[in-house]
This record gives sequence, structure tokens and C-alpha cells, in this order.
Amino acid sequence: MDEISHPKLIKKGAEACLYLADWHGRKVIMKERLPKKYRVSALDEQIRTYRTVHEPQLMHEAKKAGVPTPTIYLVDAKKATIIMEFVEGEQVKRLLAKVSQSQRLALCRKIGKFIGKLHKNGIIHGDLTTSNMIQTPEGKIFFVDFGLGEKSLELEARGVDLHLMKRALQSTHFQVAEKCFNAIIEGYASVLDSGEVKKVLDKIREIERRGRYVAERRGE
Repeated sequence: MDEISHPKLIKKGAEACLYLADWHGRKVIMKERLPKKYRVSALDEQIRTYRTVHEPQLMHEAKKAGVPTPTIYLVDAKKATIIMEFVEGEQVKRLLAKVSQSQRLALCRKIGKFIGKLHKNGIIHGDLTTSNMIQTPEGKIFFVDFGLGEKSLELEARGVDLHLMKRALQSTHFQVAEKCFNAIIEGYASVLDSGEVKKVLDKIREIERRGRYVAERRGE
């Protein structure tokens, strides 16, 4: 880690801090998982170590499945730190509001195809939002931040992943959310067979019903 220079904090999240830094002449992202004081120290260390090691493994598997992810340069489990490629580009979150409708839908279909590739290979992203997708100037989309991801082929996990994507669109891009999500499902359906897609869509509806039921019980 001594080779890291000029670290600049660019994001402080609940789980980790992201720094833009120089490493051996490369511009990199350094992700450092923060200790949680509310957890027992030994347990906290175990969780941070596991997630630090597990995240690069998921990113590597995603890359093998055909989903672009940043290249991992170094993993320091003891310091709960990952050094990875800095992807030059723009968050899809900002991009969706700028482009034309046809470009927007094409972009969403491409995103859906990538999500389909992840799910087909048993990879759950865990935080599917347009903030965690970056498009390079060449038009390549990278998926980032697999910190909450897991390996699973369970229908529930797939449904939750896509439900989160739908909620993120409704929250951030509410005017075009429905069309965007439908385009994502089009892309998703180009990778998985129709029976699997129907099951996932049914699961999303079930998850939404659960959410409404809980909200009603709380009187929201």
C-alpha cells in the first residue's frame, strides 16, 4: 500500500470509503471497508475480511460471464482494502436523463442483457442501481460495487436484485422508469429462457405485494 499516492476521498458509504489515487503510475480506485463500532470486534474483522475477498471473486466471475467490471490490482484482506481500475466515464444515473428516448431504451436493453448474464451464471449483484453502472466514452458499460453481492441461483435472490433495479429507476428516473424497466426486461429475456423470465417477473410482483402489505400494516 506504500505505493498509493495522492488519495482523494470521492465517496463515503455506509460500508466503505472510495478514494481516487495514483498507484504505480495508474489512476485507481481504492476501496477501504470501515470498522463498525456497533459490532463485536472479532466479528467485524471477520465480516470485513470476507467481503474484501469475496467482492473481487464476484467481479472476476462477472467478467468471465461477459459483464465488464473494473480490473482488480490488489487485495489486502488484513487492511480490508481493494485497489482496482478507475473506469473513466459517466454514471448511467446521470446519462439516462441526457440521452434521447431511443438511446435510453437501447442502453437499458444492454443493461438488462448484462443482468441476465449475471443471473444465468448465479451471480447476484446485491445493489443494482444506475449509480453502480458506468459508461465509458467508447460506449462500454461497466458494473461496479459488488460489495453486497452473492452467489445464488435462487429465484428470490434474482427477484430481489431486479426489484431493487426497478425501485432505483422509480426513485431517480420516475418519468421514464416504466419504459426503462420494460427495456431492461427485454434485454434480460434475450439471455434467459421465457419460462425463467416469467418466474422472475412473478417473483418481483410477489415482492411488491409483500412491501405494500408491510406498509399497510405500519399505516404508511
